[in-house]
Amino acid sequence: MLGDPAFLREHGVRYAYATGAMANGIASEALVEAGARAGLLSFFGAAGLPPARVEAAIDRLDKSLGALPRGFNLIHSPSETDLENAVCDLYLRRGVRLVEASAFMDLTPAIVRYRLHGISRGPDGRVTAPNKVVAKVSRVEVAAKFLAPAGEGLLREMAASGLITADQAALAAELPMAQDLTVEADSGGHTDNRPLIAMFPAMIALRDRLQARFRFKSPARVGAAGGIATPDAAAAAYMMGAAYVMTGSVNQACVESGSSDKVRAMLAAAGQADCIMAPAADMFELGVKVQVLKRGTMFAQRGMKLYEIWKSCDSIETIPAAVRSSIEKDLFKENLDAVWSSTREFFLKRDPSQVVRAEKEPKHKLALVFRSYLGQASRWANAGVPDRVLDYQVWCGPAMGAFNEWVSGSFLQSPDNRTAAVVARNILYGAAVLTRAHFLRCQGVALEPDTTRIEPLQAAELERLLD
Repeated sequence: MLGDPAFLREHGVRYAYATGAMANGIASEALVEAGARAGLLSFFGAAGLPPARVEAAIDRLDKSLGALPRGFNLIHSPSETDLENAVCDLYLRRGVRLVEASAFMDLTPAIVRYRLHGISRGPDGRVTAPNKVVAKVSRVEVAAKFLAPAGEGLLREMAASGLITADQAALAAELPMAQDLTVEADSGGHTDNRPLIAMFPAMIALRDRLQARFRFKSPARVGAAGGIATPDAAAAAYMMGAAYVMTGSVNQACVESGSSDKVRAMLAAAGQADCIMAPAADMFELGVKVQVLKRGTMFAQRGMKLYEIWKSCDSIETIPAAVRSSIEKDLFKENLDAVWSSTREFFLKRDPSQVVRAEKEPKHKLALVFRSYLGQASRWANAGVPDRVLDYQVWCGPAMGAFNEWVSGSFLQSPDNRTAAVVARNILYGAAVLTRAHFLRCQGVALEPDTTRIEPLQAAELERLLD
């Protein structure tokens, strides 16, 4: 009974617990299937994948899950607007009713178009939208965009260009852009490394102010993510008023994730301090960073080296000879001209406008070449490419180390035993025990230390206790 009952009703899940959409299919079909069947709300990691691959995931999950709830990621892609729009078009065409909107810095036509598709006023006068958005944010200014209706100026522009109808623009004023807002604290991947205990109350206060202003029929719910991988962390989030919790790093270490066995072993050995910030492939030129695993890989250091070179050089040709020779040998393992050739072929299929721009702007060409390394580093990790271990990009936050410390000495210490459902239910069960213990302490009951020492339980025992 943790979290907001309205979250359970609206999404048709048993637990107020979501698994986030880790990009490049790390949040795989198998992970979504496991989460949905366990009563969780799980999102497929569509970011970074071509629309055809995302559509294949839609096909599989439609067949395997039927009416069970699930969602798909829609990531903001400032460097690839066409791709963002193409994924939105796919979701609208295939009737995808729930997306996790991530990495947005402002509202874009794609996310507004998705939210307003099918919006209508019912016989009772209430405005409803069949498409639901769970927005993942880490900044108040971005949260304010999703907790309010889309701006009038943007709506006018979209209506004038035919992206939405005038009726949709008018009805938009009665709904927040997102019905659920996930406050993302110190997490793996895109993050501002902010503490949940500082961020979350501010987001709740923001939601309440905007609700008082707009008086939505259904107030937006606020959930918590980042640093949540243990019963203590989940209990603390629920106690602060989280409508739901969302996990990420810990799921990548589960057997159903789209990562490799090598990466799962690396994650199982990680401590809380084994994380570092590195340049993000999708927002490289903006200087945006992602949090990754530091232990066992040199990706972060190599990525930062590329960013420093890009800042100081205007083209491939202006890179100092010694520096160019070094990165060709150690990072790319081939001549940069050959790297550009393969990068060019990639973007001709994915987004030809990038090639057109690169052939006019040498610095953009340099950025695309460097982004090719950053982008492939995640795929090398997911595929477990043996000669690229030092280049693995593994998105990871301190939660991973906290989880490893909690399960040390138990059956969950081995990555082979980490299934998404067992991990989630152990976190939820432990959070429930700790919450009950807290209320007892508040009533003056003295508890023995063993009372709040939560040991991971096997699946059968969890079924007995939770059912």
